[in-house]
Amino acid sequence: MTEDAASRPEARAPRGFADRRGRDLVAERRLVQRVSEVYERWGFEPLDTGAFEYADALGKFLPDADRPNEGVFALQDDDDQWMALRYDLTAPLARFAAQNWETLPKPFRRYAFGPVWRNEKPGPGRFREFVQCDADTVGSDRPEADAEIIAMACEGLQAAGLAAGQAVIRVSNRKLFDGLFEAGGVTDPIQKLTALRAIDKFDRLGWEGVSLLLGEGRLDESGDYTKGANVPKTVAATIEAFLASAGDGALSRAETLNRIAQAGGLGATGEGALEELQAIDRALTAMRVADDAVRFDPTIVRGLEYYTGAVFEAELLLETIDDKGRAVRFGSIGGGGRYDDLVARFTGERLPATGFSFGVSRLASALRAAGRGDEDAVRGPVVVIVFSQDDMQHYLDAVSELRNAGIAAELYLGRAGMKAQMKYADRRGAPAAVILGGDEIAAGQVTIKDLDAGRALAAGISDNEAWKAERPGQRIAPRAELVATVRSIVDAARTAS
Repeated sequence: MTEDAASRPEARAPRGFADRRGRDLVAERRLVQRVSEVYERWGFEPLDTGAFEYADALGKFLPDADRPNEGVFALQDDDDQWMALRYDLTAPLARFAAQNWETLPKPFRRYAFGPVWRNEKPGPGRFREFVQCDADTVGSDRPEADAEIIAMACEGLQAAGLAAGQAVIRVSNRKLFDGLFEAGGVTDPIQKLTALRAIDKFDRLGWEGVSLLLGEGRLDESGDYTKGANVPKTVAATIEAFLASAGDGALSRAETLNRIAQAGGLGATGEGALEELQAIDRALTAMRVADDAVRFDPTIVRGLEYYTGAVFEAELLLETIDDKGRAVRFGSIGGGGRYDDLVARFTGERLPATGFSFGVSRLASALRAAGRGDEDAVRGPVVVIVFSQDDMQHYLDAVSELRNAGIAAELYLGRAGMKAQMKYADRRGAPAAVILGGDEIAAGQVTIKDLDAGRALAAGISDNEAWKAERPGQRIAPRAELVATVRSIVDAARTAS
C-alpha cells in the first residue's frame, strides 16, 4: 500500500446514522404530511425551533460537567456555553413557551416535526438520528386535554396507514408509581427515576429482568452492565403485584382501572391518578375511541424524566421481519404524556402541558419490515435517450415539453450507448423511456418504451427471439403526441401502484 493510499480516510457512516435514499425519504415525507394534516385538522399550529439548544435548557441530567454529552451530542460555543443537539421536540417547546408565554394564545396548541439526535446505543430500527412528529397542548390541566391528544394520535396512526388492530395506544399515569414509592418509603428522586426506567423495560425484559434492575443491577447480552435502583424488596414485591394487574390486554379500560384499584397500596397520590384516568376514559368514550384502540396498562411509565402524570405509548401490532426473513419486534412507534413541570424550569411557575410524538423514522422502518413499503416506492423520471450530439436540440425539446406538462423527466447525460441507457432507466425506476433516433426524427415520430409493461410482458416470454419479435411495452406515436402518450403510461403506472 502506498503512503498516499494509507492516508486516505475509510468511507464509512457513523453507527446509528443512516444514509437514506429516495424510497426511505419519500416514505418519511408522506408520513409527516399525513400526520401533520391530522394535527392541523384538530386545531394545532406548526412551530419550528432550531436543532441546537443550550445544554442546560434541555432538562436532561448531564453528570459530566466538563463535557455534558451523556445522552446528547454537545459542543462548546465560542462564548463557553455548552450547546447540544435537541434529543426531542418537547424540551425546545418548553423553552419557547417560557420565552413567549405572554404573547401566545392560551392554551397554546402546536405541532412540530424534524430530526432529533440521541447519543445512545443504536440497534435494529433504533437510530441516533431520527425524525419525530409531535403535537402538544401547553396551558391546560384538564384530563380531556390528555384524552384529546390520545384520540388524535389514534387518528394519526390511521392516517399513517395502520388499520384497526394493527396498533394500540397504552395509557397509564406516572403518579400511580409515585403513590407506590411514597407508601414504600422511596423518596430519592434519582432512585425513583432509575426504578421507573427499569419498569419501562417490562415489556422487553419481563419481570425477571426488571427485578434485577430494581435491585443491584443487570448485565445484558452484550456485556454492558446497568446499575440498579436498589429499592427495598418489599417495594419490589408490591411493584410485581401491581404490574400483574395489567392482565393480558383483553380487559376494557374500566375493568383495568378496577384491577389497579384492587391491587392496593396506591396512597392519596395514586388514588388521584386513578381519578384522572377515569376522566380520560370518559372523554375517550365520548369521542368513540374503542377499548381495543386505547388500553389502560400500568406497566407504561415512559423513560424520560420530565413526565408528571398521564403517559401513553403507541405499540405496533403488525408482524414484522428483517431483511433475512427473521421475525423482529418493533414495539413502540410513538409516545408521550403530561409534563407539568418542564416550563417551570425556566419560569419557576408550574405550567401544565401534554403531548404525543410519532417516531417517524421508526414507523417508516416498521412499515417496511411489515411489507408495507411498496406503496412508497419511488417512481423515477421518464428518461429521454441520447443518441447523437447533432440531435441534442430534439432531446432538449422533448424533455422540456414533458417537464412543462408536469411530468418528471430527465435527459440522459452520460456517455453510454443505448443498451446501457435503458439499464440506467430501469435502475432509476423510470415508467418510460423516450427514443428519438434518426429514423423517428425524420418520420416525425417518437418511440416510447413502457418499462413497467415491458417488464411484465417479458416475464411471460421465455424465448429471446420471441421477445425481440414481440417488443413488449413499446409504442410508436406521432411526435406531437409525445406528452399525451407518456402521460397515459405514467398515469397507468401510478394507478397500478
